[in-house]
Amino acid sequence: MTPAYPASVPGIFDLRLPERLAAPLVLDSPHSGTIYPPDFAPVQPASRYRRAEDAFVDDLFGAAPALGLPLLACRFARIYCDVNRGADDLSPEAVAGDPGFTLTPTAKAMLGKGVIWTATPPDGAPLYADRLAAPDVAHRIDTCWRPYHDALAGLCDAVHAEAGVLYHLDLHSMQATANPMHEDALGSVRPDIVVSDRDGTTADPAFTEAARAALADLGFEVCLNDPYKGAEIVRVCGRPAEGRHSIQIEVNRRLYMDEETLEKTAEYAETKARLTLFLERMRDWLPHSREEC
Repeated sequence: MTPAYPASVPGIFDLRLPERLAAPLVLDSPHSGTIYPPDFAPVQPASRYRRAEDAFVDDLFGAAPALGLPLLACRFARIYCDVNRGADDLSPEAVAGDPGFTLTPTAKAMLGKGVIWTATPPDGAPLYADRLAAPDVAHRIDTCWRPYHDALAGLCDAVHAEAGVLYHLDLHSMQATANPMHEDALGSVRPDIVVSDRDGTTADPAFTEAARAALADLGFEVCLNDPYKGAEIVRVCGRPAEGRHSIQIEVNRRLYMDEETLEKTAEYAETKARLTLFLERMRDWLPHSREEC
């Protein structure tokens, strides 16, 4: 029996389904949410903390359902709870009390951008006046992080069960140049797009290369796994040995928005059109359509 698709949850995620699944290609936009729950109490202004948003990414790839492809879009803000981190990716020094599980911070958490951000772009200024209360940490994981991951897993399981194979695009945006909160060298100029598969471990290399080639053919400057290798979502979704292939796509914000004002630029429509063509090409590249499975 084919697993059912998950239902959208207001304020947590939207699942935008096609009328008909055209190919076993799932998209998710985990960082484009703009909802800041009432318990979010930053000491920084919105002009700073909103820089963490992958603004407009769910719209840039918004043609997916019309192309026969499902799109899962996170609705709560990434800086409030970052679903592209492990649930335990937070520094113990940032938490007052015991959240009920062991915290295992990565380098990203030490930069203040773990599963709950504690620093503010672009320079890492403190986001909160005090340490996070342990019950608040547990609440964000239970009400935001887990529902999103459960929905993504359910969506991927449903498509995999129907088609016998799964391809997944994890969609993001990146700053034009590296700031102090990044792991690449300060001031490094980023390419138009970065395609990542955690150094070949989360997808068939042919899928990664097809994405790179399609984007390059559309005129984008593309790099592989540099400066981003892929994070938590492709790690858990990408299991090539099981017929599950996942890659991360980072789109440079200079192609479509003003990073200071968070407004769309004149290039927005053209960039969206090119990314829509990219989705069409990836859909048509896939070796299995619904009818063939």
